[in-house]
Amino acid sequence: MNLIEVVGNLHMHTPYSDGEAYHAEIAAAAARAGLDFIVVTDHNVLVRGVEGYYADDHAPILVLTGEEVHDQARLPQVNHCLVYDAHREVAQCAADPQTLIDAVNVAGGMTFLAHPNDHAIAWVHESAIPWVDWNVRNYTGIELWNYMSAFKDHLQTPLASLTHVYSPNSAVIGPGADTLHLWDRLLVAAHAEGQRVPAVGNSDAHGTVFTVGPLRKTVFSYEHCFRCVNTHIFIAEALRGDPVHDRVLIYEAVREGRMFIGYDVPGQTRGFRFQAEGAEGQTIMGERAALGNGQTLIVQAPRRARLRLFRNGRVIAEAAQSDRLTHRATTPGVYRVEAWKRYRGVERCWVLSNPIYLYQ
Repeated sequence: MNLIEVVGNLHMHTPYSDGEAYHAEIAAAAARAGLDFIVVTDHNVLVRGVEGYYADDHAPILVLTGEEVHDQARLPQVNHCLVYDAHREVAQCAADPQTLIDAVNVAGGMTFLAHPNDHAIAWVHESAIPWVDWNVRNYTGIELWNYMSAFKDHLQTPLASLTHVYSPNSAVIGPGADTLHLWDRLLVAAHAEGQRVPAVGNSDAHGTVFTVGPLRKTVFSYEHCFRCVNTHIFIAEALRGDPVHDRVLIYEAVREGRMFIGYDVPGQTRGFRFQAEGAEGQTIMGERAALGNGQTLIVQAPRRARLRLFRNGRVIAEAAQSDRLTHRATTPGVYRVEAWKRYRGVERCWVLSNPIYLYQ
């Protein structure tokens, strides 16, 4: 299967909502960081007329626009939903999450539940913004790792905030364990109904200037964020430089979950692979396959790391400091991979694969 890996980020903001830079400047930052595409998701507004390829001294980068929709009348403003590929404004549906999801589905778009376990920062009176209405159905997937939301967990005191804002790479470990456990539960429940719950990882970049006492610093620049947590997707053919054609390729892969989340600070994650090989051929991340007489699961990493293979949320195989792990699967279930790598003396989450779904 000759799929092509491209890397992008699907959650960020401009001054059309609460960001600091407009599309061209953000595109330049993403190009410097080595991304192939970005999706700008301003709050409750679908910005039109800005999609396309942007180029300066770096490689061209495809800019797409989505939306982060939430009910602005609800306090706190929980239930943020990332909307992709809907082709129309849907913020008018924000008051009811299920109505929103249904409207996006009718429009042919996708919904990803954003930062589902976001936590508060009490000392600055910043509310938590989690997803709380878990009775919803038919959403596409979840935002498993939101870089800025996860970083909030390291800002629980003024001293910790001052320390970590000036050294963010020392603080970031990975998404919260509660979010990973949540995803596993959602995956198992969905798999029982023949469905999937793909996950993306994003920056949620705003370019905001942080103030701690008399100190002001733009720590989380767009370029910094784009060098951290991103989503790697696998498309059926190379990008052509045609924004209409390439948009379809990218969103098709996202919809099907043919992707993994990479945190590039401990080491470059391009080249990670997770696949299953059985009697009917090869299956990659995001895909479903019949178990048959068994499937050989193969993990390949671009660098040595601690590789962990999960089935239905439990570790079933592990390889320490290795770039390869194989396992013969003889039981149906949801199989996914985590890779953990040491950086600055601390083991950190490096790669999170989307699952391979094996059914009887």
